[in-house]
Amino acid sequence: MVTFKDHFSQVAGAYAHWRPTYPDALFDAITAVVPASASVWEPGCGSGQATRGLSQRFVHVHATEPSAAQIEQHWARSAQAGNVSLAVEPGEATALPDRSIDLVAVAQALHWFDRPRFYAECERVLRPGGVLAAWTYQDMVFAGDLEDAADAFRAEIAPYWPSERAQVDAGYADYAWPFPALPAPSLWLTAEWTLPQLLGYLGSLSATARCRAASGSDPVEAHAAALAHAWGEPAQVRTMRWPLILHLRQKPLSPKRISFGA
Repeated sequence: MVTFKDHFSQVAGAYAHWRPTYPDALFDAITAVVPASASVWEPGCGSGQATRGLSQRFVHVHATEPSAAQIEQHWARSAQAGNVSLAVEPGEATALPDRSIDLVAVAQALHWFDRPRFYAECERVLRPGGVLAAWTYQDMVFAGDLEDAADAFRAEIAPYWPSERAQVDAGYADYAWPFPALPAPSLWLTAEWTLPQLLGYLGSLSATARCRAASGSDPVEAHAAALAHAWGEPAQVRTMRWPLILHLRQKPLSPKRISFGA
């Protein structure tokens, strides 16, 4: 039995509703190295923020997630996406057959995995020449009048981030990857949001949920007035931005001995 650190089941509904969607440029970078005929495994799929884009570009997506609450909120459950299958499975173990997959796509989830075990599973299910695509988006970049109010909120929740958050901040830069690298572009994740959308997003963060549970108070409510003062008219739309880091790794066509170190 593979256990997992469940930071999102308690905020599954908020996560599904408030998380931003990924840009076309991300999927364009992946389709440049993986054909549309590919079968895809998306471990750690959450509520489907990436599944939608993957399903529009590839013949089939098998989306898996260890949290049943997240799967219940998954986009494909109500979207009638006929080329998406769902399963409650950890990223380190899937029922997929050996050499059955052309692309493993991991969106904002690799830092939660037991990577040596996950890499071994990628080696097992990927066909020779198949690609592992893993991406993460770092902290939102606040500008100008919003920065001070946002920094005060972030300072309050900072002690409640899981230790894995440091890996996101580093953009997975220190990972021991299992396969050789392919070129990957620098990207940004953006969203056109009103103030209520920003507050909803902040409420979906795992550190916010942990802060609520530990302190009994809501840090979003505590800082909402300052954020509102800096934002101005709540219905005003602002462009929110996150650095988006993509890693592309290709399994060699010829077999070789691979060490799956952490």
